[in-house]
Amino acid sequence: MSNANPEFMKRAIALATQNVLSGKGGPFGAVIVKDGRIVAEAANSVTATNDPTAHAEVNAIRLACHELGTFVLDDCDIYTSCEPCPMCLAATYWARMKTIYYGNTPEDAARAGFDDSYLYKEMCLPRDARAIPSVGLLHDEAWECFQAWIDAEKKVLY
Repeated sequence: MSNANPEFMKRAIALATQNVLSGKGGPFGAVIVKDGRIVAEAANSVTATNDPTAHAEVNAIRLACHELGTFVLDDCDIYTSCEPCPMCLAATYWARMKTIYYGNTPEDAARAGFDDSYLYKEMCLPRDARAIPSVGLLHDEAWECFQAWIDAEKKVLY
């Protein structure tokens, strides 16, 4: 099943290392590959852009989608210097990527000060037990958005 290419992982690792050494951001890099060639690559830019979603995987997915003119990357693989955090894992699923290849593990990330275990635990808790309150509001009015989608004749399914 695995058609892993170590050269693509080496590139993701180099992006992560270069990002740290340049002072631009955290130690994370990602490369997206289609048909044996890199279509997008990115490093973490959270602190450089003041954007908590600017993880390497999300940045690379955005670039790949732009480059390929699609929001579906089902014929692409991602090589990332560290196993994706919950947000990035969700992004790879939303993009419908074929395979995730990773270097470091979440345990390695925790040893370096990037501990995602808190997020994994929070996501499993009931809404009312989470650290950040999650409160439903205006449900009936909010349903109008979904009803408009259901009724829309012109829409792109995703």
